[in-house]
Amino acid sequence: MVTSISSVGRNGVHDFILIRATAIILTLYTLYLVGFFTFGPEITFASWQAFFSQLTTKVFTLLALGSILIHAWIGLWQVLTDYIKSAALRVCFQFGIVAILFVYLFSGFFIVWGV
Repeated sequence: MVTSISSVGRNGVHDFILIRATAIILTLYTLYLVGFFTFGPEITFASWQAFFSQLTTKVFTLLALGSILIHAWIGLWQVLTDYIKSAALRVCFQFGIVAILFVYLFSGFFIVWGV
């Protein structure tokens, strides 16, 4: 078993539940968007802006973004611990991935609430 500072307090059951929960959230968000495209008005800039101006859409979008980031982190963490045996190199990659994921989170937050 690989142990490092990034795996403290984690276990397989926790990761399994998080992956399944985020997959459900992403599925619901996809259905929400498909519903808008299918049953909503003609897609124009005004209708798109009105759709993303709704509080429910903003919150659901940020929830989906958070789910994508959690899903990505768990998957990448598992790949890194399986294939990169050097602890120092693995920590460097993990730090870089976490930094990128935080940039995505903050960018998404500012983009969604800027509409």
